[in-house]
Amino acid sequence: MSTDECTSWREHVIKCLRERNSKECDNFKEIILQNNRLIGQCAQLKSDNLKLSVENEQLRNSVSTGGAGPNVAIVTLEKKLLEELTELHKRKGENSQMIVDLNVKVEQQKKLIAEKEQSLFEQQTANNRLRAEVQMLHSNLEELKKLNTTMLDEHTALHLAFSASEEKLRSVQDENRCLLDRLMRYKSKDADKLNEENESILRKRSDKLKRDIEDAVREPGSSNNFSSPVPRSSTSPVPFGSCAVSDNECEEASINGAMDALGMGDDDYISGRFSAGEAETARPSIDTLKAAGYLGQPNPTKIIMKFEAHENESHAVRWSPVERMVATGGADRKVKLWDVGKASTEPRAVLSGSSAGINSVDFDSTGTYILGTSNDYGARVWTVMDNRLRHTLTGHSGKVMAAKYVQEPIKVVTGSHDRTLKIWDLRSIACIETKFAGSSCNDLVTTDSLGSTIISGHYDKKIRFWDIRTEKQADDVIMPAKITSLDLSKDCNYLICSVRDDTIKLLDLRKNLVISTFTNEHFKVSCDFARATFNSNASKIACGSADGAIYIWNINGFLETTLKGHSTAVNAVSWSPNSNSLASVGKSKRCIIYSNS
Repeated sequence: MSTDECTSWREHVIKCLRERNSKECDNFKEIILQNNRLIGQCAQLKSDNLKLSVENEQLRNSVSTGGAGPNVAIVTLEKKLLEELTELHKRKGENSQMIVDLNVKVEQQKKLIAEKEQSLFEQQTANNRLRAEVQMLHSNLEELKKLNTTMLDEHTALHLAFSASEEKLRSVQDENRCLLDRLMRYKSKDADKLNEENESILRKRSDKLKRDIEDAVREPGSSNNFSSPVPRSSTSPVPFGSCAVSDNECEEASINGAMDALGMGDDDYISGRFSAGEAETARPSIDTLKAAGYLGQPNPTKIIMKFEAHENESHAVRWSPVERMVATGGADRKVKLWDVGKASTEPRAVLSGSSAGINSVDFDSTGTYILGTSNDYGARVWTVMDNRLRHTLTGHSGKVMAAKYVQEPIKVVTGSHDRTLKIWDLRSIACIETKFAGSSCNDLVTTDSLGSTIISGHYDKKIRFWDIRTEKQADDVIMPAKITSLDLSKDCNYLICSVRDDTIKLLDLRKNLVISTFTNEHFKVSCDFARATFNSNASKIACGSADGAIYIWNINGFLETTLKGHSTAVNAVSWSPNSNSLASVGKSKRCIIYSNS
């Protein structure tokens, strides 16, 4: 042991002894002092008593020897003894009183000591309890450390497994890409082979036709047996509904225009693509063209209403399913209803309650309720009859872009930029189910009045399918760019999807495949929530463009017309379900109604 350690140990012992002496002596210091004083007084009394005893002996000796002087001395001594005795009794009384007082003080100190001991016991008990808790916390900490180590090991293992799965996925994708390339090459070869076979067949038919013609020319009276085909007039396509000639000529022009669109012109007949007998067979009839969508409803051609719908940019428009009324929503936080049947440029009603811009509006199938979504993370339901706010649906953490009725009028589904879809029960005004999509939702549709399937379009280029009866999700359909809107045909067989790469895709939901793409060199999708829509019989598709025009395609992929009127980008369009009218809104405040009558 070193010198410093010895010195510190001694100092510690001395300090402990001093603390002990201080604790044990301070409480009895006054008692000890009084006791020492009493002991000193007792010693003094003993000394005085001894002196008196000596003097008493001397007096006795003098009395035994006789004489008057000693008697006087005896009397004097007796007086003196009496006085001293009185003084001693007085001191004794004072000492007795002092002892009583000291005993009282001793009792008080004992009570104080008992209280201190009780407090010390309680403190020791609390200390023991805290030590036990500390011990338990230490044990819990050790368990948590072990658990954390286990979790870290599992995380490392899962990360390794994820890396391996990711590598495997990449390899499978590479293999899939190679297989697709091979498949495309094989299909290209098959197509080339099929084209060669078709060309061979056409050549054989042409050669046969030439031989027949030559044989017919050689034979006498051949002019009566065969007449050379007269080519069709190269009449240019005439828009349906705008013919200035007879009905037969109009139909003929419509057929010729449709045939030209299909690539079936006069040159096909002349070049031998169709024989004389096949020409009339290949030539489509009016009914065939109407069934194919070439000769359907006439397109809206003129503006019948134009009005300032909102104070700021207009975002959404929707026709009522039961009357000539249009609902619009804009950045001024209002939903407005417009009576198109009366051609009034003043709103029929202004529906308020939103604290941010409106993103979408939609009616229920009866036209009784109107549903609006907003940038304030909520959706709202108003009644059309009294224009009252009925329900406010809040719970999303991002702006709500779309909402549709599910099992109307009981439930509503909303899609938001917080990457979730929520299903709401309007009876309890509560969210009953949340579906986590993993990407911002820009639009959604439901397949039927029961809303058994929800289809949502997302920022990550995916169309997702949700079956709310089985809570299962079907395979996603991936688009080439982020999706801005969805619309469903009435028979729920076809879906159109506007995509940010300036195209509109047509999907056959029975196959979950893209069957057609609509585009034009001048067509540009105006924004991330631009809305494309079917007409009432799903024979035409309309969508607004960034150049202020509205493009209308036939369902077969041919651009039929473009409507002008907007000076800025068009955000949303809506076909009337009961007529051939079209409503549109854009980045300006304006709403325009088009019709053909």
